[in-house]
Amino acid sequence: MKTNVGGIDRALRIVVGLGLVGATLAGAIGAWGWLGLAVAATGVIGFCPAYLPFGFRSCSTRKE
Repeated sequence: MKTNVGGIDRALRIVVGLGLVGATLAGAIGAWGWLGLAVAATGVIGFCPAYLPFGFRSCSTRKE
């Protein structure tokens, strides 16, 4: 797996993912908030499988 999620994107994914899980635990939103675990995981790992079919990358590419 090559990294395809950049720094700002990673940080936002982690914050939003943990926010969704926190809101679920607090009872503010329903069970769909557990999807925040997947969102946070893609931020931690730096790879998003949904980007693959579109060839999208939010991280910079090395120029050789």
